Amino acid sequence: MQNTIPFGEILEAADKLPVHDQEELIDILSKRIIDRRREKLSKEVKEAQEEYGAGQGKACAPDDIIDEIMS
Repeated sequence: MQNTIPFGEILEAADKLPVHDQEELIDILSKRIIDRRREKLSKEVKEAQEEYGAGQGKACAPDDIIDEIMS
């Protein structure tokens, strides 16, 4: 089971940090979010390549692809 801290408590704790530390926290969190998105995208690309290699790909209109990417 994962221990979680209520979001409000996290905000209160961040407010108590010096501004420099708050800026560093923002930078760290932003980089972690970017890394997670990159990992997710990499996984999705790998899955798509495997599906395509197995002949499971399907034709799509470009608008459908853009809609899926943007969702």
